[in-house]
Parts: sequence; C-alpha cells; structure tokens
Amino acid sequence: MTQIKVLEGALKPKETWRIWKNVTVVTIAFMFQFIAYNGAANLQSSINSEAGLGTGALASVYAGVIFSNIFLPSIVIKWLGTKWTVCLAVITYMPYIAAQLYPRFYTLIPAAIIVGLGAGPLWVGMSTYLAQASEAHSSISKQPAGTILLRFLGFFFMLFQMNQIWGNLISSLVLSSGNNTAAVSSVNVSMIPQLCGRNFIASQHAKDVLPDQPPEKIQMIAGIYLACMASAAVIVAIGLDSMKKYESCRKSASSEITGAALLARTARQLCNPNQSLLLVINIFIGQHEAFFSADFTASFVSCVVGTGTVGYVMMTYGLANAISSFVTSYMGKVVGRMPVMILGFIVHGALLVTMLTWIPGPDDQYIIYIFAVLWGLCNSIWTVQINAYYGVLFRGSEEASFSNYRLWEATGFIFSYIISSYIKTSVKVYLLLLTMTVGIIGYLMVEYRTRNMGDAEKEKETSVEKTEDVKC
Repeated sequence: MTQIKVLEGALKPKETWRIWKNVTVVTIAFMFQFIAYNGAANLQSSINSEAGLGTGALASVYAGVIFSNIFLPSIVIKWLGTKWTVCLAVITYMPYIAAQLYPRFYTLIPAAIIVGLGAGPLWVGMSTYLAQASEAHSSISKQPAGTILLRFLGFFFMLFQMNQIWGNLISSLVLSSGNNTAAVSSVNVSMIPQLCGRNFIASQHAKDVLPDQPPEKIQMIAGIYLACMASAAVIVAIGLDSMKKYESCRKSASSEITGAALLARTARQLCNPNQSLLLVINIFIGQHEAFFSADFTASFVSCVVGTGTVGYVMMTYGLANAISSFVTSYMGKVVGRMPVMILGFIVHGALLVTMLTWIPGPDDQYIIYIFAVLWGLCNSIWTVQINAYYGVLFRGSEEASFSNYRLWEATGFIFSYIISSYIKTSVKVYLLLLTMTVGIIGYLMVEYRTRNMGDAEKEKETSVEKTEDVKC
C-alpha cells in the first residue's frame, strides 16, 4: 500500500493551487517536447528514406525504449528525483533533432538510441510526479488519490494530444511553402500507378518519387523543433516544483523492484494463458501505428501528393485519435468492450483491404484524409480498450502485465520499421491483416475463458507471477 507522510502543518488548502500549477507546467512541457519529436518522427520515412535511414533510426528508438523501461527509470529517479529526471530526459531527445541537420547512419542511429534510453525515465518520471501530486492533493482535499490522479491524467492527455496538431502543422507549413509545393512534379505523376500505393518499395522507389527537400527547409524545421525542446527543458527546470516537500514515502513493491527482477516477473507473466493470448494483439498495436506513420505516409501520401501533405494528414490522424478516444471509451461503457473491439476489427480490416485494391492519384487527397480519420478511430479502440482490459484482467499484477504490453508493443514497432524499406507495401498490408486476425482471435479466446471460469480460477491466474517459485 502506497503511503504518504506530510510534516505537520506543511500542507494547507491554498497549496492545491500550487499542485495544479505543477500539473499544468509538466503538461505544457510534454506538449512542447512532443510537438518536436512526433513532428520529426512522422517525416522520417519521407525525408530520410535513402537506405532506410529514417525508419532504421525509429527502430533504434524502440530498441532503446525496451532496455530503458526495464532498467533505467527506478535508478534515475532515485538518483535525481522526479523533477530533474524529467528535465534530463527531455534533453536526451535534442541530439535526435540536431542530427536531422546532417542525417547519416553514424549520426542519426546513435541519437535515436539516446532518445530510447531517455524515454523510460521521461514517462515514468512524469507518471510518478503526477501520482505524488495526487497523493498530496488528496491529503488536503480528503478525496481519494486515485480519483484525483484520473483527473490529472485526463487533463494531461487532453493537452498532450495537441502536439500532433501543432508539430505536424509546423512541418507542413514549412515544407509546402515557396516553390516546393505539396504537389508532386509532372514527371512523377505518370509513375504513381506503378510505383506508389500498394506497389511502393522505399529502397527501390524513393529516389524516383520522393524528391529531396531543400536543406534550408530541413534546417528551419530542425531549428523550430530544437527551440520547442529547449523550451520544454526550461519550463521544467524553472516552473516545476520538487515533490520532496511532500515527503512521499513509497513502500510499494514497484518502488523497490530492480530491473532484473522486473524482467523476471515480465517473463513469468507469460505463464498466464490470458497474457500469452493477448501477446499478438499487443504486437499488432505497435505494428499498425508504425505502418501508418512510416509506410502509409510514404506510399500513399508523399509518393502521391508530396511530402508537404504528410503533416496535414498526421494532424488529422492525431485529432481523430484524440476525439475517438473519448467516444470509444464511452461506447465501451454503453455497449461493452467486445462489440467495440469487433467494430475496430471490421473497420480496420476494410481499410487494409482497400489499400490492396486502391490505385491512388493526385486527385484522391480526400480519400487519404478519410483513411487518416478512420485509422485514428481504430487506433483509439485498440489502445483504449486493451489498456482498460489489462487493468481489469490482471488486477494485482499490473506491473508485470503492463511491462509485457509495452515490451510486445515495442516489438511490433521495431519489426515494422525494420521491414519498412525493403518489402512492398502490399506485403506489409497482408502481414497486418494476419497479425490483426490472429490478435483478435486471441482476444476473443480470453473473453470466452474469463466469462466461463470461476472466481477462484481467475484469482489463481491473476496472481501467477507473484509466486516466486512458479515454473512454466
């Protein structure tokens, strides 16, 4: 049980405004940070397409994320505290943006790995800070800390999701300005049916249909993004209060667990049949997000209507994703989780089949935006419903189960980015269809199992990873 000790008279009712100020500060800092990172990441398959450099760098990010999430957060937070952990982690993203000025394998890949290493402490530091803030607020308001934390997280993600809008708007305005419009050249128009869409292979076709961007525009984007990240670091350093004043004393198992112990628990959790059955859909969640940001933007956007349109499409996707997260969450409460999941499977399946039959052209921009809206809807279903299901299904073993979730999601990202440059888009679509189908079957099997087993059996499976001597 998490406990908090507060010095006598240290917290007064007026302290709540300061707590909310800190929540607002960390939220704004994250929004600035990911305006830059997500804006740059969405362009990688288009502006750094040669030899798969952009997607290779993104794969390196998620390789670093896997290591980082397991081994680094508890060590760094114990050493620096939550405030300075977040501040330092923000800075680790900056070399990746700077490397866009001179994108080579020996500059971009190491910078991407550093991003991955910083990602774990950044997100865990943020979550820990908000948890500490909710406990402090609870001690004043006498409301449950869990209720306050949900309120803080809702506020955080409401503003955080705006990063997709502003980051992609910046890149699109810069790339589509001047003589370098969003439209492809007349020479490339005749190549579109043969080279774009389902037939696109980045390693073979990128030079023919993705013209190089003027260096001054890449420099301008990188400069703006670096300014955003620097602003995020300054906002945290100056505007964020330390949580040490609240003297939080966390005695939960998660605060003491080492990276090796978490890795062992994560592996043991796979002995749980429900966890194993959900593994493939976790891979699909990462795989489809990577496909849309890298393969769809290169094959159906940059190749067809120009790189300047990528930001507008991703902005539409991000807005649809944010709105749909609220809508599908409400739908899940009204009609239940399973009908919403089946809806996602049908809509997403229809989008993938359409990609295999549709021959895109410069006049089909409205179809591209429809794809972005519907893909955002589907992503909200997968992420919201599966995350919520994990919280219900693995109650009492959240640490190991969510570690599995992130591990296999990151595996999907890495797999998708690694193959991105070397195989035809249609093959990647078939792989997505296969992974999604196997994943939804596994999910439905879990629903069937949990609805037909007794409470004693549920409790036994839920706590399997807690038993230290359990053997698979």
